[in-house]
Amino acid sequence: MKTHTILPKFLILLILFTGCNPKPQVAEADASQKFEMVNPVIKREPKDFRQELTYSIDSLKSKQDVDSLLNRYSEKELHAILALNRMDRNRLRPNTNLVIPECAASDFLDYSPLPSNIDFMACIPKAVLVSQRVQAFGLYENGELVQWGPVSTGKRSTRTPNGLNYGNYKARKKISTVDASWVMPYYFNFMNHEGIGTHQYALPGYPASHGCVRMYMDDAKDIYNWASMWELNKGKISKNGTPFIVYGEYDYNSDKPWYNLSENMKANDMTEEEVKLLKDYIWNYQHDPRNFETQLDTEEGMLASAQ
Repeated sequence: MKTHTILPKFLILLILFTGCNPKPQVAEADASQKFEMVNPVIKREPKDFRQELTYSIDSLKSKQDVDSLLNRYSEKELHAILALNRMDRNRLRPNTNLVIPECAASDFLDYSPLPSNIDFMACIPKAVLVSQRVQAFGLYENGELVQWGPVSTGKRSTRTPNGLNYGNYKARKKISTVDASWVMPYYFNFMNHEGIGTHQYALPGYPASHGCVRMYMDDAKDIYNWASMWELNKGKISKNGTPFIVYGEYDYNSDKPWYNLSENMKANDMTEEEVKLLKDYIWNYQHDPRNFETQLDTEEGMLASAQ
């Protein structure tokens, strides 16, 4: 069990305001809009350096090749191969190319195209990142990657909008408004008016959705249980849910980007342009008072706990 040292209030405020804003502080709001950043900041030790992996392209030309692949690898290894190719097992068919790691990693996080640590996100307790360029999501706690997985975002005609959004509401099972036959398990909405969220659905190995972010069942369930919904007061948002950040552009005219790993193991890593964009989103997060408890909220919560 960790122990925590209680600091004087003015020191806590000084640390939060000087250490958490990636850009200079904006002009002071009027008295009715003042808020205090009281979200906890947990200092974590950085993960050990990610294992360097090399990849090759395997072509499944026949049903025998598919069967051989299924028999050659363990369930854990097959899970990694399917995730790297952003597909479900039932999509393994003849005339399919796969990127395959030449040596298996001991930690599934080593396969992630998203960084192990993002220092400028250290003040955000939880965040969901979705990279459309490489069709992957990452869950971050105080800037540390704790989980990643494959996704299928919007197809060319119904692209998933990029931007900083927040978890709104969730449903154990939701029926699509586009087609009543489409059942979306573990749905977590992050664009209310557009009806866009994360949920389990088929992963064919490319962007194929009508705007939502498809993922494996276990991943959708984990986000369902891990992320926070909005808090409403008289029909208005009083506190944002967990940030859901969608960024990057998928190249619909080129080969699947994970094929490039066979030539460059860092081909799917986050680009400088994407880092800059994320910093802008984080700056906006830091200056939205609905992401932080007000002093009044804190005092009311302490009073309720004491009663």
